[in-house]
Amino acid sequence: MQKGIIDRFEGEYAVIEFDGKTEDVLRSELPAEVKAGDTLIFEEGKAIIDTDYTVSQKKEIDSLMDELFEE
Repeated sequence: MQKGIIDRFEGEYAVIEFDGKTEDVLRSELPAEVKAGDTLIFEEGKAIIDTDYTVSQKKEIDSLMDELFEE
């Protein structure tokens, strides 16, 4: 099992970060509903969205942003 986070899309490729390194993966090999910021689990040649981890990471980032921009 390998986890990666979608950084961005470039044409037909998704740029995915795996342990600090990026790799281009064909968008057609990913779930259709995937979007930038989603965490994916790659296992046995399939990619699935780790919805729980994606949501928890978004909440953590939002919290950090709130702290950063507090007046």
